Amino acid sequence: MRSRVLALWCPDWPAIAAAASVDLIPTHPVAVLQSNRVIACSTAARADGVRRGLRKREAQARCPTLHVALADPDRDARLFEPTAAAIDAVAPGIEVLRPGLVVVAARGISRYFGSEYAAAERLVDEAAATGVECQIGIADELSTAVVAARHAAIVPRGGGAQFLAPLPIAELAAEPSLAAPERTELVDLLQRLGLRTIGDFAAISPVDVASRFGTDAVLAHRSARGEPERPPSARPLPPDLDVEMHCDPPIDRVDAAAFAGRALAERLHTKLAAASVACTRLLVQARTGNAEHLSRTWRCAEPLTPEGTADRVRWQLDGWLTGRSESRPTAGIVLLRLEPVEVVAAGALQLGLWGGVGEEDERARRALVRVQGLLGGDAVQVGVLSGGRGPAERITLVPLGDELAPETDPALPWPGQLPSPAPTAILDSRPEVMLENSEGNRVLITERGVFSSAPARLRWGTRIWQLQGWAGPWLVDERWWDSAGALSAARAQVMFETAAEIDQPKALLLMCRNQSWCVEGIYE
Repeated sequence: MRSRVLALWCPDWPAIAAAASVDLIPTHPVAVLQSNRVIACSTAARADGVRRGLRKREAQARCPTLHVALADPDRDARLFEPTAAAIDAVAPGIEVLRPGLVVVAARGISRYFGSEYAAAERLVDEAAATGVECQIGIADELSTAVVAARHAAIVPRGGGAQFLAPLPIAELAAEPSLAAPERTELVDLLQRLGLRTIGDFAAISPVDVASRFGTDAVLAHRSARGEPERPPSARPLPPDLDVEMHCDPPIDRVDAAAFAGRALAERLHTKLAAASVACTRLLVQARTGNAEHLSRTWRCAEPLTPEGTADRVRWQLDGWLTGRSESRPTAGIVLLRLEPVEVVAAGALQLGLWGGVGEEDERARRALVRVQGLLGGDAVQVGVLSGGRGPAERITLVPLGDELAPETDPALPWPGQLPSPAPTAILDSRPEVMLENSEGNRVLITERGVFSSAPARLRWGTRIWQLQGWAGPWLVDERWWDSAGALSAARAQVMFETAAEIDQPKALLLMCRNQSWCVEGIYE
């Protein structure tokens, strides 16, 4: 049975928070601006013609009494914390997508209150007690539940696609916490292509979507079809990823909390990078001098960056330290702790494909996803460090986007493993070469497992290179019990004299099998 998700959405929260911060009455028209454009407005402002995307001058012309406020995520999070705490008291384990939107597993709370309808009514009442109006949506998938909350609907089991089908395609980009920044451009393109509803988009073949659009389009298409946006990862949570900071003196000011949060976020992401994982759900915990325990979980559609983590820690601490007097801690924070609740392989969501999270990486990722759509999922593969003795055995190729799971465990002992450093390049073709001594005779491996004579030069096709040194040979005797997979050979390393040719490698990893030498790897 598929799990159900309950989403609680407070409409126009940035505008409501802006009005509450200056003690305006709820019916006063309010607009929140960013880059001189309206990004949120109250119901009263919309009644006078104010819409998102308008410039400040035009919005004020339509509504002369409009109160204009600048976007302030800290303010939004600080004023939302009392509502989140009230919801968490009734439905423990809520996850904050952004200030004004939380989700929670519907199974436990619906069982406790008797039904999903009863649970929704209770949460609405709890939010109203804090002076906030909200809407509830329940569905099988998180993104569908968020859309359902915008329509105050409870979607039947298995009815996500049917519920979404008649809705405007713009609904796919209505919630920024679940969509990539380019989702608006995607929706605009789909509308120009004649796709007006989510059902029209869902009817397109997934292969066609992957071959013609980017990764975000694939995610939007899964949402439109009512499918899980991100498959569950089989990767266990690596140990010791959590970080904590003992605060002396105790933190009781927002500026000190922001400084501590940024330092802790940097430590957390250093550990995440070392474990090759990315965090998508973060638990922020704090303990005060009076033994009060505070915690809140933040959920993100994309992996958190150090800046994103620091922002969420700052928002949360700001909400705790400057919230309502009845919910504010009675002492300063003496312990701050960050714990990843859910992690994914760092490459699974393509965060920092080549070590960064910039625009160049995003363009490269979209190009590779398009190649996958045209040529198949196995057309683009990523190497994963695996266990083994030879260099080729230590690489497992995984299709781009799949879990980066090695075929064999690299942490296990591998007697006879090729010593470091590993070759810069591995050659699948294994071109044949010839080792010669100073007299021009072939150098082979004797029955005792040693060179028949000292190698002096290497002949590769028409080129002859003089050797500066060599190491080995090392006998390879593997899978002797399996006639099909048995390998009896020897490896050796040779280093050339100072390169006289531009394309000459510095050293080679050679393998001798059946008295014939071939190149297995190149050291640059």
